[in-house]
Amino acid sequence: MYRHRSLEPHIQKLSRSFPVLLLTGPRQVGKTTLLEYLGRKESPRRNYVSLDEFGPQTLANEDPALFLERYKPPLTIDEIQYAPGLLQRIKVLVDRSKKNGQYWLTGSQHFTLMQGISESLAGRVAIIKLLGLSQTEEYRKADPGEPVRPDRVPFSQIKKLTGPGHVFDRIVRGTFPRFIHKDSPPVQTFHGSYLETYIERDLRTLAKIINLSAFEQFLKLAAAKAGNMLNLSELARDAQIAVSTAKEWMGILEASFQVYLLKPYFRNLSKRQIKTPKLYFLDTGLVCYLTGWQNADVASHGAMAGNLLENYVVSEIIKSYWHCGREAPLWFWRTKEGHEVDLIIEEEGTLFPVEIKMSMMPDKNMARNIRHLKKFSKNTGQGAIICLSESSYPLNREINIVPVSCV
Repeated sequence: MYRHRSLEPHIQKLSRSFPVLLLTGPRQVGKTTLLEYLGRKESPRRNYVSLDEFGPQTLANEDPALFLERYKPPLTIDEIQYAPGLLQRIKVLVDRSKKNGQYWLTGSQHFTLMQGISESLAGRVAIIKLLGLSQTEEYRKADPGEPVRPDRVPFSQIKKLTGPGHVFDRIVRGTFPRFIHKDSPPVQTFHGSYLETYIERDLRTLAKIINLSAFEQFLKLAAAKAGNMLNLSELARDAQIAVSTAKEWMGILEASFQVYLLKPYFRNLSKRQIKTPKLYFLDTGLVCYLTGWQNADVASHGAMAGNLLENYVVSEIIKSYWHCGREAPLWFWRTKEGHEVDLIIEEEGTLFPVEIKMSMMPDKNMARNIRHLKKFSKNTGQGAIICLSESSYPLNREINIVPVSCV
C-alpha cells in the first residue's frame, strides 16, 4: 500500500519549472516508489527504466544516444549514477526540446553523482532530497505545510508517540518505509542487509574503498559518537587509520546520506566559539544497530539515551525541510566556556533556538543557554525545548515546551 510523501506537490511543481528533476537520498527510503506513483498519475503516463538492470545499464553506458532513443520522455531513470554518461546526452536533448518535466532521475550516491550533474545539467535540474518516513508521513498526520520551527510547530500530538517508550521504539527501529508494512522484516536483519548492500555496492564499486573491514569498524565508532562533536583525530586513532583517511571516509558517509554534519553558528556572535561540527546519523535505527542498542526500553535508559533522542529530533527537523524541497538552515551554538544551544534554525535573519532534553518535566534551568544566546544576539526569535513531555505549554513568553511527538 502506497504511503503519501510530503514531497509530492513539490516534485510536481518543480517538474513544471525544470526540464530535469533529480531525487536523491539514501537507499531504501522510497525514491523509486514515489516517482513511479507520481509518474502513473501523469497523462500520458511517464515511462520508467531502471539502471539497476543489466541490459539497460549496459546500453546506457555503451550507447547513451541509442538508450535515450529507445526510452522516450517523459521518462524516469532510476539509479542514474550507474550511467553518468547519460547526463551529457540528456543536456543536449533538453536544450533542443526546451520542454520542462522531460526527465526525472534518482540517485543514491551523491559522491559520484553531483560532479556529473554540476558539469552537465547546471541550471537545468532541480535537486531534491528524500529521507526515511517523517513522523507526519508515517502516522498520516495532517501535513503542517511548513518545516518545523519553534514559532510554527504544530501542537497537535501524534498519540502513537506519546511517552518515552513509544518514541524509543521508533528510534531503535528506524524510519525506513519497509517497517510500516504488515510483512516488515526483523529490524536487525533489515539493518544488517542494508549495511551489507551499502558497503558492497556503494563503497566497493563506486567509492573504490578497498579495506571494507576497516571502514565498517570506522562506521561503528562513528555511530557511537552520534550527537557529539566530530573529532576526526580520535576516530582515526581508534580505527587505526590515518586522519586523512578518516576525513575522506566521513565525507563519503555524508555524501551518501548516512550522516549529517551540523555546523556551528558563529556569525556576528562571540568570537570565542567552537568551530567543529557535530555528528548525526540520518537514521537512528542504523545508529542503534551499529552500537548494539536493540531494545527500546534498554536504549531509553542507556548511556546513549540523550544522544539518541537528540539525533532523532535533529533528523526529523532535517526531514521537515528536505521533504518540502528546501535546504535545512540548521546550526548549533557552543562557546569555549561551555554554553551550548543544541540547534539553531536561521530564517529571514532570525535565530530560533532549540534545546533537546531527555526529560518529561523540563524546568526553567534547561533554558539557561537560550538565555545566554540572547545576550549575544538581538535577532533571537521564539525558542523551544523539545522533550518527552506529554503535552505542550509555554515555559515563558519566549520559550515553549514541545513534545517530541509534535515535531
